[in-house]
Amino acid sequence: MRALGYVLTILLVDDDPLQAFVLKSILEKRFSNVQRVSDAAEALCLIEQPEFAENLGIIVSRHSLAGIGGPAFVAELHTRMPFLPVLVLGDAVGDAANYPGEHVGFLTRPILPDKLLALASQMLALGERKTA
Repeated sequence: MRALGYVLTILLVDDDPLQAFVLKSILEKRFSNVQRVSDAAEALCLIEQPEFAENLGIIVSRHSLAGIGGPAFVAELHTRMPFLPVLVLGDAVGDAANYPGEHVGFLTRPILPDKLLALASQMLALGERKTA
């Protein structure tokens, strides 16, 4: 149960430091609690911590992740937190087919700040309705 006045966490999963800096800066224009990890394994470890997972609102992740890869990461994440929204950032429209389900959004490059913020907000609201 979330406490009144809580601030949801946006978790950014990106192994490219420069791109992550830019994306985090964009997300922080609307969301006050944005945390970044550099790979899927680190993200999965974080969600195992109840105090972190309790206020996790959405994950924003690149499609091309080193190691586990984007589709496998999202599938594993949803075995643990089925209703958690995930916004995937990819290079090609065809990559979106790797992410079925209503709790996954997909944006292709170039990532426009207004589109990123709008879709993240919509998905965050979807997740809030599922946990309320």
